[in-house]
Amino acid sequence: MLIINKYLTKEILKYFSIMLAMIVGMYIAVDFFERIDNFIKAGVPLSKAFIFFIFKIPFIIAQIIPVCILLAVIIAFGLMTKNNEIIALKSSGVSIYYLLRPVLLIGLLFSILLFFLSEAIVPITMGNANKIWLGDVRKESAVISKEKNIWIKGNRLITHIKYYNPEDKAVFGITINNFDKDFKLIRRVDAKKGVFEKGKWFLHEIVEQNLNKEDGNYKITFHKKRAEELDFLPEDLKRVIKKSEEMSFKELLSYIKKIEIEGYNAAIYKVDLYAKSAFPFVCIIMCMLGTGIAVKGKISAGLAVNIVCGIMAVFLYWVFYSFCISLGYGDMLPPFIAAWTANLVFLCFGVITLLNSD
Repeated sequence: MLIINKYLTKEILKYFSIMLAMIVGMYIAVDFFERIDNFIKAGVPLSKAFIFFIFKIPFIIAQIIPVCILLAVIIAFGLMTKNNEIIALKSSGVSIYYLLRPVLLIGLLFSILLFFLSEAIVPITMGNANKIWLGDVRKESAVISKEKNIWIKGNRLITHIKYYNPEDKAVFGITINNFDKDFKLIRRVDAKKGVFEKGKWFLHEIVEQNLNKEDGNYKITFHKKRAEELDFLPEDLKRVIKKSEEMSFKELLSYIKKIEIEGYNAAIYKVDLYAKSAFPFVCIIMCMLGTGIAVKGKISAGLAVNIVCGIMAVFLYWVFYSFCISLGYGDMLPPFIAAWTANLVFLCFGVITLLNSD
């Protein structure tokens, strides 16, 4: 590796480490003060609370790596511009595109790192963190299997939900079991679908079985649609279902195939699947964008202005990316397009910024 490349790599990694430590520290501090009251009220030991925040660190890192790499590139090149090093290199015949090569290599390495974090580490750590939060702090009664079947225990009531669609507030394959004080099944309701409307659950295509205490047999009745009193809300289900970040790429793909075979809409999970592969590439885009912003040649603008521009670029990317993902969740965009549109748009923006910087 040439001296220039070594110098750039060293400086970018140095500022990346500083930014990462600062942002992770601030994130954990804010999250700690927001949640510590909940841990104390639930009687959870501080040691377990500490473990909870440790488990959240990989997820936080995965979210802020693009921000840190962008700011690191801007600071490294910004200081070189301020010290007239960029002008000296250009005067010696060194093109900005030559300096871009080690930066893109760093971006590629961080993209691979980000994908590895999201695929191998975050699903495990976030699963453990959510178990502590939902089980020890929130005392949720729902239990989630690996196949995303949801079991909810209530007052002499056990409900099983095969699949929950949070966008439509709809449950599919729902079974409700009512028990008496001796834990004998006295009523069972099976419904193909349930939708939360106007503050109530409405079940569709219902098969109801009620115990006849005189002869011990069950009377079966059928209903097309009926309101049912259930002791949980859509918000409760949304908190306890296994989230996409808790699943690896392979696990999420397997789950999508399974629910599609069973005839359910998997659009939400398809969007999340494509997002798992699309989001890591933002590191490369941010490296291009940061280089273009930092070396555009206007020394009078100052490093602080460039940093603000970089933060605004990240903010705009995140807003646009979230907007496209939301359109994908709502079936207004195909899942692949929803996940990759923001990358394509900001890649073009990064190329234009580089062309205008030379």
